[in-house]
Amino acid sequence: MKIYNKLVRDRIPEIIKEDGKECETEIVRGIEKQELLEKKLLEEVQEYIEDKNLEELADIMEVLFGLANELGYNEEELLKKRADKLVDRGGFKEGIVLKQVK
Repeated sequence: MKIYNKLVRDRIPEIIKEDGKECETEIVRGIEKQELLEKKLLEEVQEYIEDKNLEELADIMEVLFGLANELGYNEEELLKKRADKLVDRGGFKEGIVLKQVK
């Protein structure tokens, strides 16, 4: 039996069982959940850096939604904050590198 001890998407245990396998799970909350989400974020960012694809970007977004939820915000609030900052400060589409300010 392989041991993971990592946060997985909500349907993973169900998918494992549908595949005829058994798994052991635990529900975490509070600071433990937040820490595991942060660890998962680093994992997903590393996977994106290695693979550079849309699926990995979607995984990062899902972890961000989970973190927002853990901090008491919902997806809409996170997306609204992103939109507000986009209007106020812009995005990262242009590739502008600030070299110095005099």
